[in-house]
Amino acid sequence: MKILLDTHCWLWMAVTPERFSGSALDLVSDPDNRLFLSAVSAWEISIKHKLGKLELPLPPQRYVPSRMEATGVEGLAASHAHGLRAGGLPSHHRDPFDRMLVAQAQIERMPLLTADHQIHLYDLEVIEAI
Repeated sequence: MKILLDTHCWLWMAVTPERFSGSALDLVSDPDNRLFLSAVSAWEISIKHKLGKLELPLPPQRYVPSRMEATGVEGLAASHAHGLRAGGLPSHHRDPFDRMLVAQAQIERMPLLTADHQIHLYDLEVIEAI
């Protein structure tokens, strides 16, 4: 199964996997599942780190690629189609990063693993992280 990870879920994988529910932890630990991190999440991590809202042991430019490689998480590029879909979504969620992840999950037909309950307001498959 292909699964798109919300930014916070990817960060949990590396630092606090105990935050996941048992079933979510099973999904992210299953080597048969393909896990994806959006380029939008890398952008979000970089911005939050620069603003002092996210501490990392390394600069984001080193941390994100090294942790992706270590966990086997694949990258998902952001496309024009993703951006256009995100811009046309209903305003259930004000966070532009989350709106883009919703658009990517819809277009790529991947469930989104998240603990954000507002995501359920959109038409997509959601996997509860907690």
